[in-house]
Amino acid sequence: MIHIKRIYEAPGDHDGYRILVDRLWPRGLSKENSHVDRWLKEIAPSTELRKWFHHDPEKWEEFENRYRIELSDKMEALKKVRDLEKEHKIVTLLYSARDTLHNQAVVLLEILKEMTG
Repeated sequence: MIHIKRIYEAPGDHDGYRILVDRLWPRGLSKENSHVDRWLKEIAPSTELRKWFHHDPEKWEEFENRYRIELSDKMEALKKVRDLEKEHKIVTLLYSARDTLHNQAVVLLEILKEMTG
């Protein structure tokens, strides 16, 4: 099972293996207290895409399309997430965006589900 969660929410017993999927470390959060098991910044949106999107919901559809194109070159890293799910049973993709509906973890979750068929 893979799910998503805002990194600023308290870690929970049902989080399993916690993967940060942001390119930048979240503001105001120490690495020691973050409870992040792995930081996969290589599957985060590029700096250019992140700056262009700027969490504007009106750009969401285009962001999703552009991000999917970027991720098409990152299949090995995406497979790594799937392998971690097999190993740990539960994986939580962590993101720092305030918008819980329009962020890269939403797209990643959708792609990872598509990978299972």
